[in-house]
Amino acid sequence: MTDLAWIDAAITAARPQALAALLRYFRNLDVAEEAFQEACLRALSNWPANGPPRDPASWLIFVARNCALDEARRSKRHEALPDESVLSDTSDAETSLVDRLDNAHYRDDILRLLFICCHPDLPATQQIALALRIVSGLSVAEIARAFLVSESAMEQRITRAKRRIGAGEVSFETPGAPERHERLETVAAMIYLLFNEGYSASAGEVHVRVPLCEEAIRLARLLLRLFPGEPEIMGLTALLLLQHSRVAARLDGNGNIVLLDDQDRRLWNRELIAEGHALIDKALRHWRPGPYQIQAAIAGVHSHAARAEDTDWAEIDQLYGVLEKLQPSPVVTLNRAVALSKVRGPAAALELIAPLETQLANYFHFFGVRGAFLVQLGRIDEAQVDFDRAISLAHTAAEAAHIRMHIDRLMKDSASAQRASA
Repeated sequence: MTDLAWIDAAITAARPQALAALLRYFRNLDVAEEAFQEACLRALSNWPANGPPRDPASWLIFVARNCALDEARRSKRHEALPDESVLSDTSDAETSLVDRLDNAHYRDDILRLLFICCHPDLPATQQIALALRIVSGLSVAEIARAFLVSESAMEQRITRAKRRIGAGEVSFETPGAPERHERLETVAAMIYLLFNEGYSASAGEVHVRVPLCEEAIRLARLLLRLFPGEPEIMGLTALLLLQHSRVAARLDGNGNIVLLDDQDRRLWNRELIAEGHALIDKALRHWRPGPYQIQAAIAGVHSHAARAEDTDWAEIDQLYGVLEKLQPSPVVTLNRAVALSKVRGPAAALELIAPLETQLANYFHFFGVRGAFLVQLGRIDEAQVDFDRAISLAHTAAEAAHIRMHIDRLMKDSASAQRASA
């Protein structure tokens, strides 16, 4: 790995901890973001020459804090600027930095910041979008994809939220226990969306961003420690664990996507699967079903099957039916259609998703799934149109390659079936 590639990965991984600590210290969103960006620029000039620090997050926090304090002194003319060498020389700083930052554990600042961003005075969509942008560093395009809205619309939501915070309408005070409970659902949704962006990246050459998945799991576990009796948080944590258990099998040696049915199940992480199943069992005993619990149960059915052909699709179809009632969504219905096609055939699945085209007009999975159903029905020309549409909407090279591979496979299977029928 090149120096620049390593630095980019280290900065991306450190961003949540660093920005959360800076916001706690300065209580000003713009100051924290500008200071972090300045620290990143100094890392780009310092790290290649001097080697990486032992703790990149601590280094970035320390340098960013100095930059922000220096800017404040310059603007207020309280004292002269220190020499650049003093600001940049952090070779011995990172080892004791955590204790120096108000004796706080800066890694837990991330969850604290999530609860602050999810302030009830902000609309729910602004809360989650702001948390994803500030805490996790996702781009506006990535967040827009998660909400199935345009990039310009999401930019406006985030701008409005930041403007309200900048005007002092939203407090950066740590919420107490009652406030945390009120904001729990929104924080859980943010963690879920963070994991989804890592599970299937919306941009770039890398389809799976493992550090984002791992950070989401860490936050979910921390949230579960704060709310140990909440079945939906158990379900959320179980869902993330079960989905992430397949990470080693999801891409081939060339970085191409491997379909669930084709994955080498020996590569699945059985420890994560066992932990996920234990949480599902514990959650269901509360008899308070919720969307995360149902999604975790669906993932659990897949993980139970030793082979793809052993999957209990009828149970998955029933679970998706429950999920549709708890959380109606065109994406949920699209996922249910896949299970329905296994149980009742592609014609029934096509009928189910027919009303979704307008809502999912920019969702490449819709056209990929519909194209697959059309191929199974022998409607090859119509399927080709949908596949071309899916490729045009793909966000990453891996997604486009996956669709092309899927087309080749479906066409080959269809031709074989036609020859056998003849």
